[in-house]
Amino acid sequence: MPQNEERFVNIEVVLAEHEKMLDDLNQVIIEQGRTIDKLLKQNQYLLSRVGEEAVKPQSEETPPPHY
Repeated sequence: MPQNEERFVNIEVVLAEHEKMLDDLNQVIIEQGRTIDKLLKQNQYLLSRVGEEAVKPQSEETPPPHY
């Protein structure tokens, strides 16, 4: 019986370590999701700014003051 009990304890230890690892990985995934959301918002903002500040056609450009 002591041998079986030791095996069960070892299995429980390994299981606890795996549960901890899964919790840690889950936290990493959650943080990565937040980072991705933030980067997507920043990218959308930058894309909208680029669209607003795009170079105008030559006909719409104001000539420099020395002309």
